Amino acid sequence: MTDQAPINQASAGNDEEKPLDPAVERVRRKMMRLMVISVGIMMIGLMAVLFAIVYKISDRNDPPAQGGAMFETVLKLPAGGKIVSQSLSGDRLTLLVEHVSGRQVIFLFDTGKGRVVGRIDVNAQ
Repeated sequence: MTDQAPINQASAGNDEEKPLDPAVERVRRKMMRLMVISVGIMMIGLMAVLFAIVYKISDRNDPPAQGGAMFETVLKLPAGGKIVSQSLSGDRLTLLVEHVSGRQVIFLFDTGKGRVVGRIDVNAQ
């Protein structure tokens, strides 16, 4: 004969597995439950990361938000008058206008409302 190990007749004919000990079965069920919970948590985390990436990519394609509505107005300067300086703070715009005579006037605009809200005459004493 050859050097093969003898085949156990009892194990060769029995393809069915024997039932586990009840203590081992409880441990197996507990491990399966922990595995399902951990896989679920991993899937939720992966979905959150993918959602954040898609959100950031789609956010870049949007035009930047405008601070307020566009307004249009006309500031009537006297003949020869010129704007010397301007300043913007929030929704307030100030313009320093100098007349030909040298007199200066400060105009205060509200850009949210689109109108002049104040005028200050500057007089040298």
